[in-house]
Amino acid sequence: MKDGLERSNRFLDLPLDLGPRLFLVVAALLLLSTYGLPLWRVTLIGPEHPGGMHLFIHSSRIGGDPAAVEAANRLNRSIGMRELSTSDVREFQWMPFGIGVLSLLLVRAAVLGRMSEVVDAFVLTVYFDLFSLWSFGYRLYRYGHDLSPDAPIKVAPFMPPLFGRKDVATWEVVSGPALGSYAMAAVAALVAAAIGLAWREAREQSRQEVRAALAG
Repeated sequence: MKDGLERSNRFLDLPLDLGPRLFLVVAALLLLSTYGLPLWRVTLIGPEHPGGMHLFIHSSRIGGDPAAVEAANRLNRSIGMRELSTSDVREFQWMPFGIGVLSLLLVRAAVLGRMSEVVDAFVLTVYFDLFSLWSFGYRLYRYGHDLSPDAPIKVAPFMPPLFGRKDVATWEVVSGPALGSYAMAAVAALVAAAIGLAWREAREQSRQEVRAALAG
């Protein structure tokens, strides 16, 4: 067990060369770009709109075609669901803050240049991504289950689609990740790549030192 702890400590104390640091800087910039990129896309397809109308969920607001927002709210009112409103989504309050903090942690890891900071940034990035996805899914669940009993159209409680398609009243709703979500996944992949590259470089350096010692 002692040997395992020593190996773990040596791994966390590994210094970073230029390559892993560049990966971290690119990851930080990519994460900051999600302020302007949509994270999720919702398409409403109805009898009057066979081509579909698009809603885009950003980190701090609901965007997209204003006609799509109004159509979604008409549908929500008809089945007793809460209307879509930026002020009603608590995730819009903490997600921009979380993105900023994670970006700073990635830059900090690149500047300090130690494996321990990179591992911390990776764990927090993955947690933030998964928690944000869960929170969005739970909010959809509540929207589809907290229905008003006085709604003109009675529907059974349901889970609006997080991925894929679902028929809701006379509309077909299609939902899935947008460019910002792919960017966030790429951030986690870049940090993982920085860890792997730093470990490989350290292992190669260790081998070279051993070969030099044997040659000497």
